Amino acid sequence: MGREDALSGYRVLDLTDEKGMLCSRLLSDMGAEVFRIEKPGTESARVFDEANRGKLNITLNIESKPGQDIFKRLVKTADAVIESYPPGYLESLGLSYSRLNETNPRLIMASITNFGQDGLNRDYKSSDMVASALGGRMYVCGEPQMLPLKPFGNQVYYTASILAAIGIALALWSRHTTSKGQHIDISLQECAATTLDHVLVRYFYEGLVAKRQGSLHWNNAFRIFPCRDGYILLSLLQHWETLVEWLESEGMAEDLPNEKWREREYRLKHLGHVIEVLEQWTKTHTATELVELGQLMHFPWAKIASIPELLDSPQLKERGFFVEVEDPQAGRKYKAPGAPCKLSRSPWQAGERVPSIGGHNMKIYHGEMGLSEDEIEALVKDRVI
Repeated sequence: MGREDALSGYRVLDLTDEKGMLCSRLLSDMGAEVFRIEKPGTESARVFDEANRGKLNITLNIESKPGQDIFKRLVKTADAVIESYPPGYLESLGLSYSRLNETNPRLIMASITNFGQDGLNRDYKSSDMVASALGGRMYVCGEPQMLPLKPFGNQVYYTASILAAIGIALALWSRHTTSKGQHIDISLQECAATTLDHVLVRYFYEGLVAKRQGSLHWNNAFRIFPCRDGYILLSLLQHWETLVEWLESEGMAEDLPNEKWREREYRLKHLGHVIEVLEQWTKTHTATELVELGQLMHFPWAKIASIPELLDSPQLKERGFFVEVEDPQAGRKYKAPGAPCKLSRSPWQAGERVPSIGGHNMKIYHGEMGLSEDEIEALVKDRVI
């Protein structure tokens, strides 16, 4: 591969759907050689291309006996397998971790499933939204007077992928001393519950049930306000006297200069009124001018970046965060997020190409595994690859 990245020299087999595609892409970005395995005759949805960039793509029907034999051959040279089939599916094909571990005792397998490999709900179907609901995340998202709200995007899937990648990295590290692989069991529901942060801590220690607070931070320290040109995140309790003087200079402080508002507890008790006054004020300004002036006064304020503004961020441009990705199927190039962290000695490099379905069949099956062109043609005819 010519790169000395953190995971250079490691090989990963990717059998995931949208629950785990990001996991293998992260490992690929870190330098691992990832084989994305697709069932022949199917096409990946275009929305998943972003999660597959940088991988090698081969087709293989693991439900067929020849396909299972080929997969076991691939397993012999693999360091890790990532899969997201229902519990028991791979076992029904003779490809359970225990069987594959006999083929390769150093193999690591990460299984990303809805509820884990065991438990009462292990065979239930789920989705990112269901996992968010049953994992408690949805309960604390949304406006106080409205129904629970699903967090934007497939956040549970992404969390599961990140945790699976961490698990694989830890298992690889452990293997250095034990020379043995291991099975990693990832539950979407548990991944959702893991991210509840202060919500569970407050409940365990104080018995408090967190409530939905919309754009208000859980501890009432910050809130998002509308401006003339978008939105801004404002601190509500810091540098109170300076903030009131600012509003007063513009004739928009109303009763906030009153002595009673100097008491923090009083402000918290009547926070709704503070928010009402501040919202009338922010609507008269642009977010940009409020942030610029607020920074001069040491207010920890930030403009809520729109997507075009995010792409045009001078900071992200200076750091080269966005990369150009080639999509041969679409015949074009597009920009995509790059590496989320920078390693000084073993660089994390985002993949720059999305593979076509089966685009590396000849490279792997013929060039590496030594199958003849006639054998490959027969496998294609029988829909094995």
